[in-house]
Amino acid sequence: MSEAQILRTVLDRWKSAVDAHEPDRVASYFTEDAIFQGLRPYAVGRVGVAAYYAGQPLGLTAAYEIRETRRLADDLVLGYLEVEFGFTDRPPLTVHLGVLLRRIGDDWLISHYQVSQLN
Repeated sequence: MSEAQILRTVLDRWKSAVDAHEPDRVASYFTEDAIFQGLRPYAVGRVGVAAYYAGQPLGLTAAYEIRETRRLADDLVLGYLEVEFGFTDRPPLTVHLGVLLRRIGDDWLISHYQVSQLN
């Protein structure tokens, strides 16, 4: 499987859980020791990821476009994306997202997640 296919598979699951407002399911797509940086202070691990998404408003949606991918090793894929988060009560927010995916057994999980806003 290509790095773009791996990235799309993982991010489609992430997007589905974000759109459904299921923070525990979102967190299940991250490694146990994932470094997570959204738009507020960072967290380490699934508990922090779940807490972050639990605090997001109902109706939040995510639409992403892959900009770049790199296979850093057999079990590591780097992705750089543009993500538009949609809200029910305000204009969408577009961010840049860097992710590092790590293969654990037969599955790929997000090991590092870093959002940035570029003006």
